Order: sequence, then structure tokens, then C-alpha cells
Amino acid sequence: MIPAVPALFSLRAEGKPIAPSAVNAASFAISVQCWTFNKFTVWEAIEKSAEAGAGAVELYPGQKLGGPHGEARMGPDLGADVYKTLLEHCAKHDIVPVNYGVCEISKDEAKARATFEMAKTLGLYGLTTESTEAMDTLEKLAKEYDVKICFHNHPKGTKLGDPLKTWELVKDRDAHIGFCCDVGHLATSGWDPLEIVKKIAPRIRSFHFKDREKLGLMVHDCPIGRGVIDFPAILDEARKNGFAGNASIEYEYNWDKSVPDVAQCVGFLRAYAKLRA
Repeated sequence: MIPAVPALFSLRAEGKPIAPSAVNAASFAISVQCWTFNKFTVWEAIEKSAEAGAGAVELYPGQKLGGPHGEARMGPDLGADVYKTLLEHCAKHDIVPVNYGVCEISKDEAKARATFEMAKTLGLYGLTTESTEAMDTLEKLAKEYDVKICFHNHPKGTKLGDPLKTWELVKDRDAHIGFCCDVGHLATSGWDPLEIVKKIAPRIRSFHFKDREKLGLMVHDCPIGRGVIDFPAILDEARKNGFAGNASIEYEYNWDKSVPDVAQCVGFLRAYAKLRA
């Protein structure tokens, strides 16, 4: 088994784990980043994620809620009653909300606290952000609320486009602070995603998973396992370092009818989990 059980649980003890119902035999959650279904509402994204076979979702700011809430948009200002109905809709479809982002979080503690209160109400494992300027505030509130902070990388040339520079920002911080490693953006940037993961694995708290047919080019996504990214080796490396977070499928292609493609991604990750259990 990768990693050894005692090491895994000692690392998971450093923060709140994901709800057991969403965790597979390899100790991580297969989720769908709702951006995959951004042409639809949150209510529909939850339904489509369940249809694809996922057990969890990563919410993102600004998506229309739909369902009983119509044009209201996902965010930290909706109120407990709205979040309650969101959780009920998730439960109806055997889905667990595990993360939220990519979101901006203010370095002003009073303003940032609203996002953490939302995370607490929804029972989230993590918050995905690029707000490194708020690091001190994020570290303080992450410990208080027991929520992981997952710094996300876009391709080279963007704010956190160089994960090795981000590593220098997070490596000496509290264990709640780490990466949301977007392997597709690493591939677009011309890096070998596995080699980057080997360097930052101790701080990977979540993933955005998308496969690519080539390195170094902006090409559209393909189902996991059909491209050049070595997902089994990436997950092996992360799990050796205690990874027990969400691997969110973020499929940015075939937008109107991507459920079968997403289901292939889920199937690949389920097969991996079964083989590595």
C-alpha cells in the first residue's frame, strides 16, 4: 500500500479529513470541479457529477445556483438556509462538497472570515485560492477553522504560474497551507507534471486533474488516461507524502455534453484506487 497506513493517518491528523462517504479505498476523494459544468447551474452540476460517478464536488464562486434559488450565485454571502438546501441537494445525489475555488480571499481578517464561515457551514475540506498576499490571514484562519488552503497554479506567466516559487512561500508554513496542483496547466507550461509533483508533493493538498495530448501547447482536454500525463505515478508520489485530499476533475472541453467524458475520468481514477487499495 502507498503510503504506509501509520504515516498516512499521522498526516491526516494534521487537519480535518474529507467525509468518509466521499473517500475511496486509496484514501482520497474523486470530485468534479463545478467549472466543468459552468454552462449549467450548481444544482445541475451536482446532478451531472453524480451521473458521471463522482462522489464529491468542488464549488466555484459566481456559478448560478438554480434549483429553488434561481439566479442567486455561489459565494460566501448566501446564508445558512441556502447552504442547508445545497447540502440537502448534494446528499440526495450522494455527493459531498469538499472544496471551493478558485476564489479571492482578503487579507483583511473580518472580510476573509465570511469565506471560512461558509466553509465551516458546508463542511469543506479546503479552499482553493491564489491570494498569497493574504498568507498570514489565511494561515491564522485555516488553523482556527481546520480548513486546508490550496494555492492554485495557472500556466507560466500568471500570478502563481511557477510552482517552485510558490513552494518557497508555503514550505515553512503551517501544515494546513499547501497546493492545489493543476497538472493540466503544468503540461501547458511545458513542464513534466510528475517531475513538479515530486518536488512539491509534501505540500499538495488537492489537485485539479485534466489530461493533455501534448506538453507545452495550449490544447484541449482529453479524458484522463488518453493523454501524456502519468496520473498513476503522480498519485503514487502524492500519496507517499500523505495526500488524502480531493482530486477534482476539471474538464474544459465538450462543454455542453461532457458527462460521458467526465465519467471516463472518474472511471480511470476509480480503477487506480481499486488497484492501489
